[in-house]
This record gives sequence, C-alpha cells and structure tokens, in this order.
Amino acid sequence: MRLELPRMGHEVTVCPDGLTAVAALERTSYDCILVDLDMPGLGGIEVIARAKQLSPDTEAVVLTGKSSLETAVAALRHGACDYLTKPCRLVDLQAVLKRVAEKRELTNKYRALKQRLERIEGRSDLIGSAASIERVRRLVAKVAPTDSTVLILGETGTGKELVARALHDQSLRADMPFVPINCGALPENLIESELFGHRKGAFTGADEHRTGLFEVANGGTLFLDEIGELPKAVQAKLLRFLESGEIRRVGENDAFVCDVRVVCATNRHLDEMVAQGEFREDLWFRINTFEIPLPPLRERLDDIPALARHLAARFRRGLRPEDEVFTPEALAVLAGHDWPGNVRELANVVEHAMILCDRLPIGPEHLPMRFTARKPRPATAAPFAERSAASSAPIPPMTLRDLEMQAIYDALDRCGGNKPRAAEQLGISLKTLYNKLNQAAAMEKSA
Repeated sequence: MRLELPRMGHEVTVCPDGLTAVAALERTSYDCILVDLDMPGLGGIEVIARAKQLSPDTEAVVLTGKSSLETAVAALRHGACDYLTKPCRLVDLQAVLKRVAEKRELTNKYRALKQRLERIEGRSDLIGSAASIERVRRLVAKVAPTDSTVLILGETGTGKELVARALHDQSLRADMPFVPINCGALPENLIESELFGHRKGAFTGADEHRTGLFEVANGGTLFLDEIGELPKAVQAKLLRFLESGEIRRVGENDAFVCDVRVVCATNRHLDEMVAQGEFREDLWFRINTFEIPLPPLRERLDDIPALARHLAARFRRGLRPEDEVFTPEALAVLAGHDWPGNVRELANVVEHAMILCDRLPIGPEHLPMRFTARKPRPATAAPFAERSAASSAPIPPMTLRDLEMQAIYDALDRCGGNKPRAAEQLGISLKTLYNKLNQAAAMEKSA
C-alpha cells in the first residue's frame, strides 16, 4: 500500500499502531483510514470511533485477517463504510477507495447546492445588447475553458456574481460545485475558518470539525466577492493556495492539495489599496491574471427594457412573449433614472412594481414614490404653520442605536441600496456598515 497507492493518485500516511494513528488524526484530517482490527495499544474499533469524533467526514475501511460476521457488524456499527479481509487484492482496495472518493464528491456537491438554494438570487443569463455587455460575453467565453484566476471589476449591483456563474457554467468544471462567498459580510475572526475550515478545539467556540469552503468547492469554482475586504492574514493564505494549490485548516499543521478555480470580484480600486498598504501587492498581481470590467447600468440605458422584462419574469411565472409588461411611460421613467444601485436596484424596483400591479402592464403609478414624487411646494405661511405644529408634537424617545440605524437606512435609501456609496456618505468603512446591519438583523430576529 505504501508503494502502490501513491501510484494510483493517493497520498498515504502509514502508522504502526492505533495510538500513532489517533495522534495523526489529531494533527490533520484524512479522506479515508484503512484500519486493522487487532493492533497493539488501541484496537481498530476504538480508532474508528476516535476518528469519527475528530473528523466526522473521514471514512473508515476495515482490513483484517479474522473474518467473521460479528467483527463485520461491529465495524459497520461504529461507522466503517466497508470491510475487506486480508490478504486483499489492490484492485479491490482501489474500488473501495473510488467509492469513498465518489461519496465525498457527492457530499461536497450537496453542501454547495444547499448554499445556493439558501441564496435569494438564482442563476440567470447576461441580458442586454449594449456593446459593453457583448464585450463581457466575449471575455467570458474566452477565459471560461481555462483554469486562470479571474478578477471581475464593477460597481455594486452590476452583476459580478452573475458573470462568475457564467464563467463556471461555461468551464470544464460546470458539473462540479460553484461556491460564492461575500468576504465583506463575514466577521473578521471567522472568515479564515469559513474559507479553510477548522479542527474541533482549534479556538474558543470550535465545538466541532468544520469543512471549509475551499474543500466544499473542490473540483469546482470558488467565487470571492468583495475580495478587497479580506484581512491581511487571510490574504497571505489565499496567496499560498494560488501559488501551491495547498490549504491548511485552522488548528492543523499539515496542508493538503485542493483543486479549486478562484474567481474574485471587487468594487474597489485595488491598486490604490496596494499603495496605501491595505492589500498585498503580490496577491493583487496574482489575482488580476485576467480582468473583466462590468459597465454600470447608467452607461447602457437601452438595455433597461430587456432587463426589466427579464426581472419581471423572475417574479411572475407564465409571462408570454407577446405580453406587454411595462407601459412606454413607465419605461421612460426608468430610463430617466441614474441607477446608483445598478441592476440590483432595478430588480428591487421591478419587484416593488409587480407587488403593486394587479394586472399588467406596469405603469408609472406602480413604481416607487421616489421615481414619481412631485417637487415640494414653495414655503408659505400655511405649510410653515403646519410644520411648527408638528414640531411641537411630542417625539417618541429613540436610543442612540435607533438614531444610528435610522441614519444608515436613510443613507442606503438615498444611494439606492449601494452599500459602498452609503458607507462613504456615512464616513465609515464598508465592513463596519455590514457589521451594523448584521447586528440589527440579529436583534430583530431575537425580538
């Protein structure tokens, strides 16, 4: 096994007894352990039980020269996935290891699919006929079949994840997992564990073994949105993976190889962050192998009718090609907006209109009030009197947190949901804005 299994593509660690095997399991994780039943110090059944505690995803195969129904049942009852008698042929062992690999692959696909189903946004196509979108399509088609790292640039809401999905779907990895992660939405102390996984007991609160997203995406694509928000320590580990293909779980000493294509995205100027010492220059050079810039919606207003119709079809099934979804007046109002939140803001506007509209087509009256609000009347004695009376009315007490969140929501409303722009107006970092919103959501949920 020491000689032949590496020739079959496996990495092998040989342990002389059960105690040494448990010590190895405490240092790192393995896809599969091959265990004899009778061993000095610690028997095979005890090793399997300990392995399941340390790493629940590790599969166990029993090898023994004492074949009996009782030992087979005991091994399977304690978590073994298969049972072979000695001497066993290498071809039989290779068949068992192939089944273990297939099971692990299915497990990773299931985890990735579960994450995708939990996300609000689903798969879609690149909609539009503008020259800038046609250029994006050509770039995607050119780089998708390769394994090159891709950097997608564009403002918030321009569809960077959509382009990343298109890259994955047109690649040779299309049948493998696509795992997206928003680097700016994760707490700084958890992002390393989310990406690379951790061992049980690696830090306070690590009550169980956790599989990282790199491992979940093995064989597929990992999409790192808002990569500019990665802490410097995690940037170093990402650079190591891009250069060597190896990752190391938090709390482990041994690294292992992971086959993952990395696609990154950002709405920030990474070259300026490099100059300010906020982003590693070597990582920047490594991830911008191939850049795909996305145009803002205000630069392709002619695509708004097609985009709006496509988004409306997502919210209301059964639309026919001949159905009139928007009146010309409504499309004219949409074309006159500057769209600071880009396609994401357009999606929110279309959803709002679909809720208000009982029967198509959608008119200007179904759009949010900020699109059709009248200009305020000039100040006169009567309105001033009304405001004076209103100002004298008692104001419900508000906590400092309430005032803070009100300012955040007002800024988001002014910016059409564009979080980076809202953070800039508020004078706080994007990560601070995400933390405030996450805290507010957690408080609402607990209430």
